[in-house]
Amino acid sequence: MADATIGKEGAPARITRQEGDFHIAFHAMATPCEIRIESSDERLAMQVAAAAEDEARRIEQKFSRYRADSVVGKINASSGGGGLAVDGETASLLDCAEHCFHLSEGKFDVTSGVLRRAWRFDGTGQIPSAERIGKLRTLIGWEKVSWRAPVFALPAGMEIDFGGIAKEYAVDRVLENIRYLTSVPALVNFGGDLRVSGTRNGGFGWNVAIESVDRAGQMAAMLQLTSGALATSGDAQRYLMLDGVRYGHILNPRTGWPVRDAPRSVTVAASTCVEAGLTATIAMLQGHGAEEFLKREGMRAWCIR
Repeated sequence: MADATIGKEGAPARITRQEGDFHIAFHAMATPCEIRIESSDERLAMQVAAAAEDEARRIEQKFSRYRADSVVGKINASSGGGGLAVDGETASLLDCAEHCFHLSEGKFDVTSGVLRRAWRFDGTGQIPSAERIGKLRTLIGWEKVSWRAPVFALPAGMEIDFGGIAKEYAVDRVLENIRYLTSVPALVNFGGDLRVSGTRNGGFGWNVAIESVDRAGQMAAMLQLTSGALATSGDAQRYLMLDGVRYGHILNPRTGWPVRDAPRSVTVAASTCVEAGLTATIAMLQGHGAEEFLKREGMRAWCIR
């Protein structure tokens, strides 16, 4: 795909014309965001840019774990109390989290974000103590929460984190908003997780590269996407090395430690970005059983080890 200039966090979207397409770029949810539409209508491109950026920032603000006024912030602040009534959109994400918890046999757990207090994948090479991990593990476990729509309740000290869902959800929502505005071919790409509206003009697919896990800026494969979504989970960017051992950032909530024998990356094709992203993450959480899990689920996927 064409190169893009991504602005700083909070900067307005940049719109450029590239080979007959409009390319929209902005930064949100701590990731570069881009939209491509096949159109020569500059006014439409401006409408799409505004709608896409507004929706991405709405989702970021609503579900950020860093904001006290977000839904997630309010849920976490209510831990140990009688629970909090949530709106329908939040309820759908909680239902999704519960489904993934059971599908993954407890390996995908939105209450496991507390482990970030111990693990710092910042290149320092520091490994947390078993005691530190053990204390945090007492604050993990979807089976401990109470979820009966619309009321969600967390035990004292526990919290949730939609980091494994929100970005992919934003991709799906942004594409739906674009479809509301126009029928021209469109691609939405947030940090490598993407979805297309369908084929390009002329019936061609969108060229999408799977990045190499060892050579930055290089690609391991080139795919043509004609419908649906692609999402990738892997440790190429976030990991730490200690005594020659590589520790990926995907953590097993049952042990509190990085998943062992996982692929370096898993890319999954699905009808929605949420489905693709969650499946890729759950596959990584299976470790050496990633490929078997994907085969069992009947998913089209590419694993790099």
